[in-house]
Formats: sequence, structure tokens, C-alpha cells
Amino acid sequence: MFVFVLNCGSSSFKYQLLDMSNEHRVAVGLVERIGMKDSVLAYEPAGGEKVKETTDIANHEVAIKMVLSKLVDPAIGVIKSLTDIAAIGHRVVHGAEKFSGSVLITEAVIDALKENIPLAPLHNPPNITGIEAVQKAMPGTPNVGVFDTSFHATMPPESYIYALPYEWYENYHVRRYGFHGTSHRFVSERAAQILGIAKDQFNCITCHMGNGSSFTAVKEGKSYDTSMGMTPLEGIVMGTRCGDVDAGIPTYLAANVNMSFADIDNALNKKSGLLGISGVSSDMRDLWKAASEGNARAKLAIDVLRHRTLKYIGAYAIELGRVDAIVFTGGIGENDIAFRASVVERLSTLGIKLDPEANNVRGQEVVISAPDSPIKVMVVPTNEELVIARDTRDIVAK
Repeated sequence: MFVFVLNCGSSSFKYQLLDMSNEHRVAVGLVERIGMKDSVLAYEPAGGEKVKETTDIANHEVAIKMVLSKLVDPAIGVIKSLTDIAAIGHRVVHGAEKFSGSVLITEAVIDALKENIPLAPLHNPPNITGIEAVQKAMPGTPNVGVFDTSFHATMPPESYIYALPYEWYENYHVRRYGFHGTSHRFVSERAAQILGIAKDQFNCITCHMGNGSSFTAVKEGKSYDTSMGMTPLEGIVMGTRCGDVDAGIPTYLAANVNMSFADIDNALNKKSGLLGISGVSSDMRDLWKAASEGNARAKLAIDVLRHRTLKYIGAYAIELGRVDAIVFTGGIGENDIAFRASVVERLSTLGIKLDPEANNVRGQEVVISAPDSPIKVMVVPTNEELVIARDTRDIVAK
């Protein structure tokens, strides 16, 4: 059974084709600059050479057809016919309270996604565009929506309710939803498997750290609390997003600095975080280099990220009561050896000890805490596409 996985943005999308008989990835790629001149299509079959083409791609439907033609191309394809694809799995960012799990996509589901656009105006529209483009290109093939928010549907009210007028929640759906759910779900389940602990007995703190970052307190295998909120802006410091700030700051800026709310929103999302503090970059590699050369603001950005990381881990450790593991994933979590070490060394108050030699790896599954550490610290590379493919397979099989 082959499952095509699509992660669609407004002018680009990532895709994978997986053989679910063995869960192996048989093709992967990316299409960028859709609707612009010099669009780029990248396609890489397993065991084959990467193909990269620059051409004009008018819209997502044209892009999807181009990718599908690569999959069945006699020279570079990986399947004989598009009928070999049993289903398409879509990453959908926001399911709100309507979807607590992955679903077979119907017209009613698409209507519900459109209703959720105000909650995710940057993400849900391109997700819907991708679904509709695939439906036109492969009519009759089932589509499944897998939501970033659904893993967090198990949070109790004390975790998701804001201290705001309660009718805002009742009437306007203002609450914490959380994101990166497929990543937190995958790495928490994989960590439990590695440690030999039953999923429904496993307590951990998952730290998804990349350009966008979020932490989740996982209690007995389920999301109990998470750092991102109603939008992906809240929580830990990110590449260009501010994370937690005083809610009065936008009002102050609008009243005293003559900034529009649109300008403030743009700054909070695209000009803040590591980039905003450092003035150098949103990339930790650039910040470490600049800090080593004496750039005080680059060092400050790293220090702020470490400080917030420790703050969330400490808070979630208290919330959970018992922590079996702390799990790092994402671009920073999987690859930044120095940052992981600087965090774990500060967790000695929890009895945690770092194994420096074990920590000296990138992008590998590994326990980086010492053997006698009461709480294990792990690196588990995320695989959101596999989660989407598994859910798609299971739903279609039913």
C-alpha cells in the first residue's frame, strides 16, 4: 500500500511517497515558488539521483500533476501507475475543537476547515488548496486530514483555558490549541518504545526546537500541556517569533509608537525571537559563530533561549509530578550539541546528568544522559510524515 503525504503551503509544498508495507520512504521532494516565475520542483526517488527543475508552475493543481508524473515516469518513477497510491494524507494545521483525531476528508470536513480559517489564516487556506488540488488530480482516491492540533485535544481545561472573560472561549473559541502535535506524538511514542515503557504509563517532556518551537508535557502518553497557544506565536522563543510576551505590549506600541496592529503582528511573527534579539540571524549556527567572535547580542539570544527552555522544562516537571524522559527533536533539538549540553548541565537540580560522549551526535536516536540519571534525556529525530501516513493507512483500511 502506497500513501502520498502532502504538506502544503501558500506557494510551496513538501511531499513524500511511502510504502506502508514496510513504512519505507520511496520518494521525497519539494515544490517552491508556485504561481511565480522560475518555480522549482525537486524530486528524489529512494536510491536514485535527485532531479531539480526550474519552470513556471501556475498553481497547486499543475504542481501536483507534475509531481505525480514523476512518480510514474518510466525512467525515474517509483510506481507503475497512480492507481498504486491507495490514499493521500494531508498535514492540516488547525482542527480547532471540531477534530480530536485524523479524519477521512469529505465536503463537510472541508467546510469545517474553512470555518477554522480565522484561527489559522496563514495555514488552513493553503492546506485546503492542497486537498482540492489533489482531489482534482486524483479523483476518487481517498484523502485524510491529520491535524497539528489533534494530539493536544486531550489537554484538561486548566491547561487550555486562558484567564480571560469566559464568554470569549464560548463565543469566539479563544483557548490554547497547541501545534506540532504530530511531532510531539511521534517522538513521545518512540521514546517510550526505546525505553521499554508502555505508552499509557509514560510521562515525558518533548522539546520540538527548530525555527518554530514548542514544548509539550506528555502525561500517560497524552498531551497534558503545551507551550504554543491559540496561535503558534505563544511559548518558547523561536527563530523569528517572540514566544511569551506581555499582552499589553501591542497596545502600548499602537498607542505610543504609532505602529499599526498589522505592523506589530508582522514584527512579533517575523522580526522577533532569535533574529530580533541578535540582529544577526534566526539560525543557531550563525548565532554560535557570532557569539564566538564576541557578538554580545548573539550570545544574549542563546542565553534567552536557554533560560526559557529551562523555565518550561522546570514548570512541566512540576506539572507532571514524575518525569521518565526529556526528549529533544527538531532542527535545534536534534543537531545543536552545544545547546543541548548547556541545558542538560543546568538540570542537575532534577538529578539529571549528561553523558558528553553520548551527546556528541547529530540527527540520531540516542540517550544523552548518564546511565545513573533518574530522568533520561534523549534525542529522537521527528518523523511527522510517517505519523500522517500511518493515520491515513489506518483510516482508509477501516
